[in-house]
This record gives sequence, structure tokens and C-alpha cells, in this order.
Amino acid sequence: MMLTRTQALALEQASGAEFKTLGLQAAAVRDMHWGRTLTYSRKVFVPLTNMCRDDCGYCTFVQKPGSPNARVMTPDEVMAVVHEGERLGCKEVLFSLGEKPELRYPQAREALAQLGHSSMVDYLAQMCERVLAESSLLPHVNAGTLSDEDIHKLKPVSASMGMMLENVSRRLIQRGEAHYACPDKVPVQRIRTLERAGEQGVPFTTGILIGIGETWSERVDSLITINNLHRRYGHIQEVIVQNFRAKPGTAMANHPEPDLNDMVRTLVLARLLLDPSISIQAPPNLQQRFGAYIAAGINDWGGISPLTLDHINPERAWPQIESLRSSTADCGYGLQERLAVYPHYQQYPDRFFAGPIAARLAGIARGDGLALAQCH
Repeated sequence: MMLTRTQALALEQASGAEFKTLGLQAAAVRDMHWGRTLTYSRKVFVPLTNMCRDDCGYCTFVQKPGSPNARVMTPDEVMAVVHEGERLGCKEVLFSLGEKPELRYPQAREALAQLGHSSMVDYLAQMCERVLAESSLLPHVNAGTLSDEDIHKLKPVSASMGMMLENVSRRLIQRGEAHYACPDKVPVQRIRTLERAGEQGVPFTTGILIGIGETWSERVDSLITINNLHRRYGHIQEVIVQNFRAKPGTAMANHPEPDLNDMVRTLVLARLLLDPSISIQAPPNLQQRFGAYIAAGINDWGGISPLTLDHINPERAWPQIESLRSSTADCGYGLQERLAVYPHYQQYPDRFFAGPIAARLAGIARGDGLALAQCH
């Protein structure tokens, strides 16, 4: 079943017995469309820069110029991480970076100029090219809002792209809210990026961030927005449901976090509201009770690294893969390694990726589209 908006709004207040039925329906949708195997991507995380022109109320990733930790990684630093990840069996390089710091900070422009670039997207494209030329890994880029030109530049050298929608509520950009003073978190800008990616045929990851002051109806409308875009373009390969974590030193350090019940209820909402072809992902390092997530209908654990930290939530260690495999097996499910491009999209290379990516996939994907070399 897929919920109507009215049914989705009512799910917030569903009673224990009613919600149990909905949870079973969400799990059944997952089993029917994704089987009894959950997936994850073995990857390294490369924070190309931690400078950003936005000031989100919950973020500790971003460092302002003048901070000793503010940086733009050099090519040698990037490739050192890539090669070590390759040695450890990783298949994906996730480039995460602050949004457009060069538009706000002279220091960011100077750092880019020393590397021979005028924009972070240009530098990112060059580093993706090096990953393809000098390693066996696939680049995935999470560079925030992108123009048509940006996407056109990045698509030939990246297997997939991502950007969290987070929420479509304009209320959250008002003073005192989570996205105040964040030009790239204005909902229409993020929606336009999702549209542009669809128009250009980019396998795309997006998601919602829950617990940042949004209402249930704003969560529902955010998921409906994603689903409508997917119905139009067919490019949303996965949706992440991410729970807010309060971090010391941020404007939202004392903001309450969503509890497990809130997270599970939102996962059930996502599975029953989104098209079944969209993968539902929840981050396992943010909640130790994996079984509740599986019961709510997820089919993917996202990126897990044997090498690098979760730079967005560095205080939460990644689960060891064998521990995750054991916890998943306890719930009656297998665990398999996927690639940065989900199997469905590998069937349509002419639409969803360029020649170099197709050639790389051909060498590392098995017949069902998952990773040929499964690390244990």
C-alpha cells in the first residue's frame, strides 16, 4: 500500500495496535520489493573542505576561516585516503563538502586559487577524475545545491550524487530556527537541485532530517515532494531518514533529540509513502537498536567505512561490519555490499551515467548489480 497524504498525517497519532499493523505493512513492502537482504556501501569519506557559507544550528562539521581546523584538502591528502580505502576493500569515495565557501570567504577563494581553481565544484570534478584514473573506486559527490552547469560537469566523473533535502518548510529558515542564515537551505533551492539532477539523469540520494523543529505534516510534505520528483524523473535511488543529534557548541546544543519511537514511526511513514522502488536508509551508527529499524521497513544501512570517521557525527563510531551483519542476521535478514549506483540504475547506463562510470561498474559489479567482491 501507499499512503495518501491524509493517511500519512494520521499515522503520527496511530494507536499501538494500529501502528503495529502499519509497521508490518511497511516491512512487507520492503520484503516484496527488496527481498530478505539488506545492503550497505563500503566507502571512504573525503571531507574536501569543511568551510561553508551556511550556518546551520546543529552542525559541527563546518569550520570558519581562522579556526585551526578549517581546511581544503590537497590532492595528495585526498588520494592517500582513497588508496588506503582501496586497500581495505572499499568501493566508493564519498566526497562531502561545505557549500560554496568561496562565495563567502576570501580564504576559501585563496585556497582554491593555489590549487588552480576558482570554485569548489571545479576542484571536486578534478578530484573525481583522479579517483577514476588512479584507483578502482567510484566517486559519489555530496556537494549541496548545484546548478545545471555543476551537474553537467560532475556527471561524467561521478557515479551518483546526493544532497539531503532535510525539510521543505520555509518556517525553518526564520530567525531562531535551524536553517536561519543558510542561503543553501532555502527549500526551493534544494528542490531545484533535485529537479536538475532528475532532468540530467543522475542517480540521486536525498533524505529528511528529523527533530530539528519541524512538524509531522512538514515531514510528510517533504517526503511527498521527494516522491513526486521521483515519479517525474525516476532518479531518486535512496532516501535517508536521519535523526538529529544535539552537539555541544551549536545553537541547538540543548534541543531535544527524536527518540526511537519517533524515528521508527517516521521510517514506517517513509516506506508506506514513498514509491517502493526507492531504497529506505537509516544510519546504523546513530542508534544501536538495529532491529527496530529493520522492523520498520528499511532495506539499507548506508555508507560504512572501515577507515574514516562519520565526519558529520564524529562522536558516533561506525558499527563494525561483522557486528552489523550479526545484528541483521538476528532479525532474519542477510547483509550484502552494494555499490554507489543501485542495481536498477545499472540497467540504463545511457541515461544514468557516462562511459568511464559504466566501464568501472562493469568491472566491480556482479550480475545482480551488487558488489562483485564482498568483504567479510
